[in-house]
Amino acid sequence: MDEGAVRDVGRLLAYEEIRQLAARYALALDSRDLDALCGLFVDDVRVTREASGREALRASFAEQLRPLGVTILNVGTHVIDLLDEDHATGHVYCKGEIQEGPRWIHQAILYRDVYERRGGRWFFVRRRHDLWYGANAGANPAGLPPANWPERSYGWGTVPSLWKTWHDFTAPEDAPESADEGTNGGANKGENGEMP
Repeated sequence: MDEGAVRDVGRLLAYEEIRQLAARYALALDSRDLDALCGLFVDDVRVTREASGREALRASFAEQLRPLGVTILNVGTHVIDLLDEDHATGHVYCKGEIQEGPRWIHQAILYRDVYERRGGRWFFVRRRHDLWYGANAGANPAGLPPANWPERSYGWGTVPSLWKTWHDFTAPEDAPESADEGTNGGANKGENGEMP
């Protein structure tokens, strides 16, 4: 393969790996898998002016997510600008559904990202969360009876309670850990409107 073709393949791989970051962020956040979520960021991620690193990031995410119930992030448009072999920026459109107490909120989100490749792997350096809007939905689906899919196509489903990480995150602090993946279990901005 000639040098130009190798370069083109490298660019295509970079685009795909960066797209996977955005998709994995949504899944990790919605399942409350904070280890996976924080692992998507550089190890020295800046969280606030005073705090940096994945442990500080984990604490920040836990604090932001604790008051929320179910979240559903649906990643859409993703524009990536490769700056060089190890640095890129991106804009990600996302439609979010968020359970906040008795309210069910729809959000149109723009993430403005900075990416860096370290050790051959792409990470978030920074992720800024901006809104076009956030609005109450007409009905809160959390109050619906079980759908029992495929019996009915409407009602409350099994996600997110099928994830062990969801159960672990939403379990009371004094509750013993459970290995049962079927146990029932629940993003705000950080400093200057940023999701770390």
